[in-house]
Amino acid sequence: MPISRSQMKKQISRGTKRNKKMAKKPGLYANIAKKRARIKAGSGEKMRKPGAKGAPTSKNFKDAAKTAKKTKTKSKKKK
Repeated sequence: MPISRSQMKKQISRGTKRNKKMAKKPGLYANIAKKRARIKAGSGEKMRKPGAKGAPTSKNFKDAAKTAKKTKTKSKKKK
């Protein structure tokens, strides 16, 4: 049974809403980089000290390292 054009539009819009909800949040290192940029721009913010309330723990850094992209190393050419 074919669906009408309006039903098709509804299904498409539902799919895009779901995709927006499932979009990944920026990671720990991205958030740190953004905050450093704001501080450099003169926002008056300060980085939290290790162990302070709301500061990332060592577990957070370990978890972030698991999902980090591998960097490509340049190989030396042999002569």
